[in-house]
Formats: sequence, structure tokens, C-alpha cells
Amino acid sequence: MPRATVGERSFFELPLEAFDDVVALNLRGTLLPTRIFGPALVAGPYPAGGRSIVNFSSMAARRAMTRVVGYGVAKAAVDNLTRWLAVELGRASEGRVRVNAVAPGFFVGEQNRALLLRGGGTPTARGEAVLGRTPAGRFGDPAEVAAAVVWLSSAPASFVTGIVLPVDGGFDAFSGV
Repeated sequence: MPRATVGERSFFELPLEAFDDVVALNLRGTLLPTRIFGPALVAGPYPAGGRSIVNFSSMAARRAMTRVVGYGVAKAAVDNLTRWLAVELGRASEGRVRVNAVAPGFFVGEQNRALLLRGGGTPTARGEAVLGRTPAGRFGDPAEVAAAVVWLSSAPASFVTGIVLPVDGGFDAFSGV
């Protein structure tokens, strides 16, 4: 949501409606499916390994990133909602419903391609900054996030709940120094 970014405008000029829109999209977009499908998930009987909700967070929830204040605030709220739901739904289901989240690092998609890559596929200044702080030295592949979601949803992860799993090539672990 370009209207919800800062950079060309200051934080103090950010339209509150745009801030509200990006928070609603990212926070309510996580909250509503759980409200709709949660009662059925909590109701038994339960399959082996229980049932699982996997939310989508972001590295912007854990680290202040330029331009995307509303997005970062909303994803930080998703992290907290994930932990809160892990406790509440876990208690309501006697531990048979788990709630976790994945926090993707930087993946090139249509939404951010121009921010990360030039036309020829070489990194922009922002892309170089990201790669310089990513120990894996590359952008992620969507299959890597999908694999994390599959694992968090599986029986082998049945004792994992309330976590936000970075899928970020080490971005969160590196201070940049």
C-alpha cells in the first residue's frame, strides 16, 4: 500500500487512514480466519498430532525497517496474537490445537521486485543492503517458506506452539556488524 509508506513523505505526514488500512489488512486478515474456523478446530475429535494454525508474520515485526511503519506494527501484533492464540486455543483443546507463525525474510515478488532488483536482475541499493545483512547471501525461495508451514502443521511438530519461526537466511540473527 504505497499510501501507507514513509520516505517521500515523513512519518508525521502519513495519512492515518492509510496506516489504519495496512494494519487492518495485515492484522484483521490474520484474526478473521481464526475467528471463523477456530471453533471447528477446537471441537474434537482430533487427528494424530492435533490441529494447527500457521500465521504469517515478517522480519518487519522484529526489526524497524524503513518505509513500512504500519506494516511492521501490524506484523508485530500478529506475533503477539499468535502467542496469545497458542495459549488460549491450546487450553481450550487440551493442547490439541497449536498456533505458530512463520516470519519470512526477503523474497522477491511482484510487490517488492522494483525495490530489491534492477531490470537486469542485479540488486538495487536496498537489495544490496538486505543481502549484506543476510548470512545466506541470497533472497529466499517460496518453497522454503512452504516447507516451514508444512512442518509446523505436521505431527512431528505437535509439541511446538506459540513460536514465530524466522525463514530468513539468518537475517534476524545478524546485527550487521
